[in-house]
Amino acid sequence: MSDLIYKKNLEIQTIENIKNSKALNTNRAYRSDYKDFIDFCKNNNFDYLKPDPKTISFYLTDLSNKKYKFSTIRRRLVSLSLANKLNGNYIDTKHPVIDENLKSIRRKLGNYQRGKKPILLEELHKIINAIEKNETKIRKIRDKSIILLGFSGGFRRSEIVSLDFGDIEFVKEGLKIFLQKSKTDQYSNGFLKGIPYLNDQQICAVTSLKEWINISNIKSGPLFRKISKSEKLLENRLTGQTVALIIKKYTKIADINNINFSGHSLRAGFATVAASLGADERSIMSMTGHKSSTMVRRYIRESNLFSNNALNKISKF
Repeated sequence: MSDLIYKKNLEIQTIENIKNSKALNTNRAYRSDYKDFIDFCKNNNFDYLKPDPKTISFYLTDLSNKKYKFSTIRRRLVSLSLANKLNGNYIDTKHPVIDENLKSIRRKLGNYQRGKKPILLEELHKIINAIEKNETKIRKIRDKSIILLGFSGGFRRSEIVSLDFGDIEFVKEGLKIFLQKSKTDQYSNGFLKGIPYLNDQQICAVTSLKEWINISNIKSGPLFRKISKSEKLLENRLTGQTVALIIKKYTKIADINNINFSGHSLRAGFATVAASLGADERSIMSMTGHKSSTMVRRYIRESNLFSNNALNKISKF
């Protein structure tokens, strides 16, 4: 191999490494953010190739005028910084023109993030009942397993569909699951979760998953797969979007107001229910894989919104 070809291969591999340094969804969001900035600059005759702090600050103001959430505006700034860094153009995000404007936008918009509505135990039972009454056997067992595993393990929807048969192990206590990669584990160190049996058989993820393995006869490859209209199990892995659609479908059938429910509602539901039953933030984080306690503490606060309400003392008089 000539030196020229070798250098070219090194260049290609390096570009791929940089692209893969972030998760696929993160890269997709960054590209979308940067395209939006380019469109803003073109429409207003600004230089997008080497934007100055004033141009970027104008863009942030434009986003705030369009009522974007502050978290979205902040992410857009991160996207612009990264895109320009890859183009060899450093952006000082702490430049006063940017930083002071961002602080003002934060005060104006607020920084509270309204999360997806959690699926609590009452809704979980209703959803499982809806699946039991409205589906054929193979689809019923698959969808039950997805819902119950997502809830019991505090999984993200992308994590649920990423599971392979080789990632699970049934033990006497319940189920061991090895999560090969997740949003907060970009370097694929892996993460082991334990799902115990529940006394309530209707919502026991371990029992349901055993049933799924038996009826599907899956011995390798994707754990959760597509099912054809003729009820034939296919080889194709489900997508994260399918999990969200499954939740929307059964919340509607169960006559649950499904506004603000999504795939994340299973994960939020686990954390909220666990917190309401006295689980501490460390044990919740050990299941969900949260790297920061900020979000978990929010689940705990919301679960205790009424149980630890100071007004309860007054209501007794």
